[in-house]
Formats: sequence, structure tokens, C-alpha cells
Amino acid sequence: MAPIMQRLTSFLTFSFFLFTSSLLLLASCSSAPSGTPDLLVTPAATSTPTVMPCTVLHVPGTPQALGAEFGDRGHVAGPAGAPVTIVVFSDYQCPACAYLAASLKKIRTDHPNDVRLIYLNTPLAERDKDALAVQAAEAADLQGKFWEMNDLLFEKQAEWSALAPGEFATWAAQQAAGLGMDAARFQADFQGEVVAERLQRAVQSSGNPSISPPVLFVNSTSPYRGLADFASLDAVVRLEALTARQFSACPPWGIDPLRQYLATLHTAKGDAVVQLYPDKAPLAVNNFVFLARQGWYEGVTFYRVLPNLLAATGDPSETGMGNPGYLFETEIPAGLRFDQPGMLAMDNSGPNTNGSRFFITLGSTAQWNGQYTVFGRVLSGLEVLSALTARDPQPGVFLPPGDELLRVTIEER
Repeated sequence: MAPIMQRLTSFLTFSFFLFTSSLLLLASCSSAPSGTPDLLVTPAATSTPTVMPCTVLHVPGTPQALGAEFGDRGHVAGPAGAPVTIVVFSDYQCPACAYLAASLKKIRTDHPNDVRLIYLNTPLAERDKDALAVQAAEAADLQGKFWEMNDLLFEKQAEWSALAPGEFATWAAQQAAGLGMDAARFQADFQGEVVAERLQRAVQSSGNPSISPPVLFVNSTSPYRGLADFASLDAVVRLEALTARQFSACPPWGIDPLRQYLATLHTAKGDAVVQLYPDKAPLAVNNFVFLARQGWYEGVTFYRVLPNLLAATGDPSETGMGNPGYLFETEIPAGLRFDQPGMLAMDNSGPNTNGSRFFITLGSTAQWNGQYTVFGRVLSGLEVLSALTARDPQPGVFLPPGDELLRVTIEER
């Protein structure tokens, strides 16, 4: 599968959108150029704009407002200022809820600072032990163990669902002891007034006909309709978290086409030096220099590396679908082609959808001529890029950790 996103698939609240791709790459291997190429001479240029033309996508939002509505009556994990707020209405005896809970548990673990998760119990009357499970979770909460009991109830759903209702309290007390709780206190709280009040409130909320668990909200007052597996939710969270860093205006014009620009890509495996072409692809170069100087490329993973083909990076979400909050047009400079390894080009999702993602060819890729903006070439360090860890993100495929682009420094001559 190709690393270049070919299809814009959805646009979520607060300027969130996803890209997917299905471009088939058929490329032959070619050897890297020997020696260090000479710098290209930049000819005189005409006048330049004060602001780079682009289409702004990002509108700053307030996702915490979603949490303000539900946070006072739900169980909360994660910081109040997290860029992503997830609200889930769930039912302990619902199989689909257990599947979602497993995904959300890993989301909590992998994104402790980016996600604020708000869980609301929504017991259904037709399930024989769901109310009892709510009592167990609330009794555990009184000992500071809500999330431990919450996770256990979902993980052992098949075990306790097979019990008779009269057997549940004993089973729950045993589980509480295993989680390090005071079993006697747990049993008292399980039948106590505080838990009874909380259960009543949960039952009242479950009477809303518009809420049939599981129901998930992600930075939006509209229910999330996507896939509930971890990989899908992880991509959603990463892209939503990226909105906190996105720009809400087009970049200022910051380059001089009469000057020469060198970019050093500092990677986890060494450095590569790239000459940029401000005279031939001024938009792409201005954008790249701006983002590099803003620290956008610091600590960004090479999310896709295909040996003898390309290395792609430039997306802080590490999904290969992120953008800086704006898009700009595709430039096809005359005379610049994918005719050798080491060509630096903008990744895109179709014509005029350039953002921050870029790739460097590791072989001859003539089939991409006319599709992507070439705006530089590697002068040295192509062997470093060729040694990056191979990664080809695909659904259901385990990926090794990617190598980092530590930072990009710009030299102006």
C-alpha cells in the first residue's frame, strides 16, 4: 500500500478530519547517487507575498465543554485540561460495551495526558445483574478503586454473567479483596445508602430513550459513529489531540527566493542534509521552513518507511493523516522529477491538499511525477534514511516502533 493519502474520508467537529489511501506503488529499486551533489544555483525571483496563501481548516474549539456537562455525574480519568474529552455511556452486562471498554482501557493507558475519559453507568432493566454490577463499581469507588473494578467487571463479564443474582454479592466481595480493598467495608457499602443513591441516579439516566449503551462522544455533542477497536480509536484520539497544536491562520511569508536554504534532518539514526528549492516550489519551502522553525517536526515518527521506495514523516499524530490546520496548493515545478533517490516531496491527499507531511524517495519513483510537489533533494545522509526501520501501517498489522525525526534545523545562505 502507498504512503500517500488519496482520499479525504471524514470531517469531524472542531476541524477534525481523517484521510485514507489506496494508491498502489509499483517501483523498481535503484542505487543511491554517489558522492555529494553540487548545490543548485537559485536564480533571481519576483515579488513575494506577505502571507502564504492557504486554506485554513482549524478553528480553535473548547472540547472541555463536553466534560463540563457530564463530569459532575460520571467517573473521570485523565486531566481536566486534556485536548481530547471522551464521554461513554455504558452497561456492564452488555457484550458490545465490554469490547469498547477494552479499547478505552488501552486508550487510558497509552494517552494519560491527552485524554479525559468520563464514564457514566447506564444500567438496563432487562439485564438481571447489571444493577448489581453498578453497585459493585460504586462500592469500589468509595475505596478509590473504581477503575480497577470497572475494568475487572468488563474483563470477567462472562464469568459473573453466568451466576445467579443471589451469588453476585459474594463474588464481587471476593474480587474486591483481590483488588486490595477492605472486603467487609466493600460489602457494607455494596448495600449502603450512598451506593443506593448513585444506582438510582444511574437508573434515571438510563431512562433516556436516546441513550442505548454503548454510546460514545469524542470532543463532540454528536455520538461517535466510527469503529470501536483500539486502532481506530487511537487514530481518532491522536488526530483530535493534534488540534491543540494546529495553526488557525496561514503561515507568514518567511523565505527569500534569492537565498539558498539547507535543511538538516536530525534523526535517531543520524543526520541528512537537504537542499530546498525556494525558487521552484516557494509555497512548499516556505511552509517547511515555517513548520521547522515552529518546532512542528520535533520528535515526529517516520510513520511509513518502505525500503528502496520512500521514508515518510511530518505528522505529529504519527497516523500519516494529520495536518497543521491548513492546506495549500500543489506545485509541479518544471524540471523537477522523481528520477533518482533522495527527492524531497510533499505528501498529499489529492491535488492542493499539502499540509505538513513529506517524504523522501529511496529509489526511482517516476510514477509519482506530476502528483506531488518536489521541493528539495538530499545532499548527504541518504544512507541514514535508507537505514530507518521499515514500517507499513495497515489495519490489523503489528508495527515496530518507528524511528524519530528529532528535529529539523534550517540554514539560510
